[in-house]
Amino acid sequence: MNKEEVAMIGFEVVAFAGEARSKLMDALNEAEKGQFEVADRLVEEAHSSLMEAHKSQTQMLAAEASGESIEVGFIMVHAQDHLMTTMLLKDTIKHLFNIYKK
Repeated sequence: MNKEEVAMIGFEVVAFAGEARSKLMDALNEAEKGQFEVADRLVEEAHSSLMEAHKSQTQMLAAEASGESIEVGFIMVHAQDHLMTTMLLKDTIKHLFNIYKK
């Protein structure tokens, strides 16, 4: 897998993770207003976007695991960072929702 192919996967990961992050932030805003049904729906939508990001990432992981040489550039590093921070936000939101419910 060449650097350009890895970059394209990186762009996919950034796009899906970015969509998930936006939905999670919207969910947090809805929860803050007490709109937990809307917030929960947005978290589920974000989860779907994260799963798509993970599928894109898995393409590259599978290629490397099968022995293919992977040229990783800064775009993929950024994509990984974006994905991991969004996953952390998703995990943290559950706790924030509990605080807002009190």
